[in-house]
Amino acid sequence: MDDATTTTSTADWSAVHTRPDFVALRRAQRRFAFPVAGLFLAWYLLYVLLADFAHGFMATKLFGNVTTGLALGLLQFASTFAIAALYSRYANNTLDPLAEQIRSRIEGDRA
Repeated sequence: MDDATTTTSTADWSAVHTRPDFVALRRAQRRFAFPVAGLFLAWYLLYVLLADFAHGFMATKLFGNVTTGLALGLLQFASTFAIAALYSRYANNTLDPLAEQIRSRIEGDRA
């Protein structure tokens, strides 16, 4: 551990949490996470409801032995990976630069 890490007190971190740049970082993270989480949960709930109440629709064969239910189930996995990739790109381009600025200010680098 370096001196910057060992000399940071709890009061310092409380002050950091109220700073405008940290508030902006949290807002930017929420701007992505909340809408995407809501959309994914709605998509998952739709899949569950269709599986429970629309047996005929979910059993419809698309090609060979692949049914609508199977295709939608596989799309659940695909959408999970897509969300992870989108979040990674968003974090790299938006969140990480903000976090780096905050870290630099806290550690006194002021690069």
